[in-house]
Amino acid sequence: MEPVHIIGAGLAGSEAAWQIARAGVPVVLHEMRPTVETFAHKSGDCAEMVCSNSFRSDDDVMNAVGQLHWEMRAAGGLIMAMADKHKLPAGGALAVDREAFSASVTAALKAEPLITIQPGEITELPTTGNWIVATGPLTSDALAGAIRGITGSEALAFFDAIAPIVHADTIDMSIAWEQSRYDKGETLEEQRAYINCPMTKDEYEAFIDALLAADKTEFHEGETAGYFDGCLPIEVMAERGRETLRFGPMKPVGLTNVHKPDGKAYAVVQLRRDNALGTLYNIVGFQTKMKYGAQTQVFRMIPGLQDASFARLGGIHRNSFLNSPTLLDDRMRMKSQPNLRFAGQVTGVEGYVESAAMGLLAGRMAAAQAKGQDLAPPAYTTSMGALVNHITGGAEAKTFQPMNVNFGLFPPVEEGRSGRRGRKDRYPAYTQRAKDDFNAWLAAQ
Repeated sequence: MEPVHIIGAGLAGSEAAWQIARAGVPVVLHEMRPTVETFAHKSGDCAEMVCSNSFRSDDDVMNAVGQLHWEMRAAGGLIMAMADKHKLPAGGALAVDREAFSASVTAALKAEPLITIQPGEITELPTTGNWIVATGPLTSDALAGAIRGITGSEALAFFDAIAPIVHADTIDMSIAWEQSRYDKGETLEEQRAYINCPMTKDEYEAFIDALLAADKTEFHEGETAGYFDGCLPIEVMAERGRETLRFGPMKPVGLTNVHKPDGKAYAVVQLRRDNALGTLYNIVGFQTKMKYGAQTQVFRMIPGLQDASFARLGGIHRNSFLNSPTLLDDRMRMKSQPNLRFAGQVTGVEGYVESAAMGLLAGRMAAAQAKGQDLAPPAYTTSMGALVNHITGGAEAKTFQPMNVNFGLFPPVEEGRSGRRGRKDRYPAYTQRAKDDFNAWLAAQ
């Protein structure tokens, strides 16, 4: 049996390789790192998480991304198995120790006899064979050029920003305190998963002034800063209005300052644990394109972080993706060259778990093809099906932008006699229908 070839060992490529091997089909996983480095990656490990350490909500009843977690677990996904193994306290979210997570994914792939990891950069797209392109947001210039060559159009792009990481022992806990918003979580550890730094009105106003005045990264000639709204740099949010941050990542709701229980913070900066040891914390929602020197000055204005030491400062990088509604069919194949499937962020999904889910689908579809079979995607009443439906035809091609999974991509649930359901009834109806339909899709295989 001819092997399936995958370009890129990020979350999507790693998940695709795992699914193919579990189906009994050999696979060659091509990865250019660490031979060819990128701005954002720090290692040569598979499935390295560069922007955040969070897979977001793990609620599979009231949340579409939590439902996507459920579907990937039901399908025997490697990414979710390793995320669960290296889970960190994060309230109702699923956050992981990112280094241990990627090391475990790498070890699992290397231990699978049907998977061969082949180092080196792929610069051309083969015209024969069974290939998956899962090169992620940092597709190399050479390969991006090859993709443009077969699509006949310029690749679309937006910019992703990365949040800074702080050494925990440099946070002043006489000012900051541990608490998840609204005390979310079943255990004390979950309920205290975040570190909170409060601001008065004057401190917030001074912070916004400094943020707006700080030196920012300049773009190269011809580049335009089109951002994905779910990953906006904080200074871009501040430019949209002085109160924007206070109603976004710095909202003060659901928190009680243990040092001043009767006081009400005007704004709160949250930090989330970034590793199992609890020695590193990332500043939640604080993606930035400020220059490094400006970052240390501005972030040390935050009460509790005045003496902060940074393990990593924020940054910004280009994120390439296809106009998938015009280029891909519902089997995630390039219409003009169907020996190529695409998976992950390059298809126009946004988020770690969404990218891995597209890898899972592409892997199962490629394995079916290798066996002389055809696999249709799951119904678009499921999280996975809703995503692939969106990127391969559900979205408007002219305005196509990267998309997180959300209930707006699902077909409406039938309304009862009482008329329009409230959110508390509607969301469980979406997720129960999704579970039933996803189980039916798995059973059919």
